[in-house]
This record gives sequence, C-alpha cells and structure tokens, in this order.
Amino acid sequence: MKQIRLVSGIFTVGFWTLMSRVMGFVRDILISAYIGPGAVMDAFVVAFRLPNMFRRFFAEGAFNAAFVPMFSKRYEASEGAEAFASDALSWLSLAVLALTGAALVFMPALVWATAEGFSGDERFDLAVGFGRVVFPYIFFISLAALFSGVLNATGRFAAAAAAPVLLNIILSGAMLYAAQAGGPVATALIWSIPLAGIAQLALVWTAARRAGLRIVPRLPRPSPEMGRLLRVAVPAALAMGVVQVNLVVGQLVASDFEKAVSWLYAADRLYQLPLGVVGIAVGIVLLPDLARRLKAGDDTGAQNAYSRASEVSLALTLPSAVALIVIPLPLVSVLFQRGAFSGDDAAATALAVSIYGLGLPAFVLQKTLQPLFFAREDTRSPFHYALLAMVVNAALAFGLKPVIGWLAPAVAASVAAWIMVAQLSLGARRFGEVTRLDTRFRRRIWRICLSSAGMGALLWAANLALSPLFVAGGWRYLALALLVVLGMLGYFGLGALLGAFRLSDFRSALRRGG
Repeated sequence: MKQIRLVSGIFTVGFWTLMSRVMGFVRDILISAYIGPGAVMDAFVVAFRLPNMFRRFFAEGAFNAAFVPMFSKRYEASEGAEAFASDALSWLSLAVLALTGAALVFMPALVWATAEGFSGDERFDLAVGFGRVVFPYIFFISLAALFSGVLNATGRFAAAAAAPVLLNIILSGAMLYAAQAGGPVATALIWSIPLAGIAQLALVWTAARRAGLRIVPRLPRPSPEMGRLLRVAVPAALAMGVVQVNLVVGQLVASDFEKAVSWLYAADRLYQLPLGVVGIAVGIVLLPDLARRLKAGDDTGAQNAYSRASEVSLALTLPSAVALIVIPLPLVSVLFQRGAFSGDDAAATALAVSIYGLGLPAFVLQKTLQPLFFAREDTRSPFHYALLAMVVNAALAFGLKPVIGWLAPAVAASVAAWIMVAQLSLGARRFGEVTRLDTRFRRRIWRICLSSAGMGALLWAANLALSPLFVAGGWRYLALALLVVLGMLGYFGLGALLGAFRLSDFRSALRRGG
C-alpha cells in the first residue's frame, strides 16, 4: 500500500507539474511571439532569473532540504510540528525581506554579476529596471515554498503542485490582455510576476488551513530547533548556491552573444518539461517518504521506495531524452517559431535542445539520489559533490567558448550533471542496502533502454517521411502530433512487449493519483 501511495503521489505531482509546464509553454510561446529574441527578451530572462535563482537557492532548495525531513519526523511523531513550522516561517520571512531590500538597492551590481556582457548596451538598463519590479516575487514564493513543504510532508501534494499553474495563467493572461489592448506587452508581463507570487502564496496557505494546519508567523526567537535547522540548511544552501553559480556561468558566457540568452532560455524551457514532470515530482514525493521510513527503521521499505522512484523516473525520462536528441527542430519550430521568433532562432535553439537532451537523465537522477542524503539530514556531502561539478561546469563553459561559442554552456551543464550523478551514486553506497537498486529495477532497466532506442529509430524515420509537412504552414502542427503519437505508441508498445513495464502499473497509479 505504501508503494502505491508513493507512485500515486509521483503521478499526482507529475500531473499538476505537467499542467504547469503546458501553461509555461503557452507563456513562453507568447513571450517568443510578442517580444522575440533580442534586447527586451534577453533583459527579461536575466531579470526573471534573479528571483528564481535565489528562490531555488534560498527556499525551495536549501530551506526545504532541511525543513521537510525535520518537519516530517515531528509530524509523524506528533512532536509540535505546527509550532516548529511557525518558527521556521518567521525566520524565513525575516531573511527574505532583508534579501529583497538589499537586492533592490544593489540591482545594477546583480545584473552586472550575472550578465556582464550586457554592460554598455540597452539590455543592461532594461534588466535593472525589470529586476526591481520582479524581485519582490521571491518573498511571496519563498513563503509559498514553506507551506508547500508542509503539505507535501503530510501527504497532500495536489495544491502545492498546482500553485505554479497560477503563475503561468496570470502571466499569459496579462500578455494577451496587453496585446489585445494595444499596450506594452513586456510591461504587462513584468508587473504580473509579483501579483502571481501573491496568488500562489494564497493558494497554498488556504490549502494548509483547510487541512487543519495552523501555521502563523510570530516574533522570531532563537531556539535549539532553529539552530539545528540552520546548521542543516547552510550546507544545503551552499550546495544549491553552487548549482545557481552554474546557471550564472552559462548566462555570463551567453551574454556575450546576441540573442544567445534568449535561445538558451527557450531550450531550457523545453527540456525542463520532462525534468519538471518526472524529476521534480519524484524528488518532492520521495524526500518526505524516505524521511518517514527511515524514522520508523523501515530500511526495506526505503529501499523499495528508492528503487520504484528510480524506475518510474527512467521509464519516463529516457524516451523524453531520446526525443529531444532525435527531433529537436520539429519540436522547437512548432512550439516557438512564429511572430518575432524566426526560423534561424528555431534552428539555433534546436541545437541547444539536443545537447540538453544528453544530460536530461542525469538531471532527473539527481532528484532521486539527493533525497537519500537529505532524508538523513546530510546536506554537506551533496555540497562537496556540487563544488566539483561547479568547477567542471565553469572550466568547460569558458574553455569551450572560443571553440563552439554560445553552445558551450549547454555542453558544460550536461557534462557537469553526469559528474554530479556519479558522485552522488558513489557517496550513497555508505548508506547500505537502502541505496542498492532491487532485482525488479535491474531486470527492467535494460528493457527500458531498448524500448527508448527503438522509439528513437521510429521517430527518426517518421521525421524524414513527414519533413515536407514541417515547411507547409499549418500542416506542421499535424506532423508534430503524428510524431508524438507514433513515439508514444512505439515506446509503450515496445516496453510492454519487452517487459520493461506493465501498462496496468501506470493506469492504477494514475487512478489512485487523481
């Protein structure tokens, strides 16, 4: 039953994350069409990445890596979980308010540090202005991350996973309204971001209240529990900081090339779809589940949870990676090529998509491996591993820049991701049987790989046959739909035939996850 709850939780989060990513695609399609690669879109990407960078570093990453296991154990043992969460909320609010104030003052320095190539042209001033409008978003989304962590730890995944959908709906609605009204689309887009943060916070706060969880801010006071939370969170913050440094390095390299920031942003959005649906969903569900099982001394259950999460991750990620590598141009051209986004922009973005596809399985596997450490409140080891990955990423990004130009950040990110996975896998061995993938996983994984390869061959042949349709106006939508259907039928058909999985497993999980 617990295994079913884990898999159904993954599918619940995956479903809502898919909805968020679909709406995110609508948002990015509108951005590409109305604004298009160039100075304004480059400035928007840099400005919007600043609060998101600190959010992952500060709240969703470091804070939740420390907070969720500690809250889960208190909640399971009925040891004052709500009071602990209220104290954490108070300190988080104070810290993020201080960060927001400092960022508003030093915004020019932040833009220079993350996009030095903008200096001396219009992109710099645009990014500074945009950044001062959007940065307060981090306050609302950081508090929303805490409430989301509480909901996830108590087995309530839907509201927290659905919250990001609001962001994309509000941003898309603002752009559509501005375009219809004849107003500046970029201005509407920028100002709608902090409003979306308020809406997301309201949603998860309401869900927590309805679940009977009374978490309210209070006067921050030092306590042994908050001291322990800080000691666990700081190494996690440093680890997440390393990950964000990798993003900054890539942006620094790309900022020296016209439109490159926009191209890499579009490519990032495409590979983030399977990463978000599978990897992030697994990580969100797996961390509290592992923490509860380890607290109860259920090593066998923890091993099963880790094995099933890894199996589901790869069963859904490997075919996605193959598709990104084999048919990147059809995907990019149909999704983004319209309005201000030209055919040349689509071709450049497709190159980056195929490179990110090579690293996609590694990005997802990190999400299944890191909870093995975080569930034991070990955030130091991932930090040390991330440092080495950061060095590799920076060396490759700057070293390859003279050779392959703006594509260097994509290559560097993919290689660094695989190095991070290797370190996490080797480091987790000390945890014993829990980290040893079980017989079912070993029996199925090679069949999953064969099914993905067969699907890739089918997609390659079908793309050749359908290529005339991709340059025939509206027919390209039908051509891509056919490719997607053929790929799904090919993969799931081969998978069922080879015994990579049972289709009934997915159906039962989806029924329970809804």
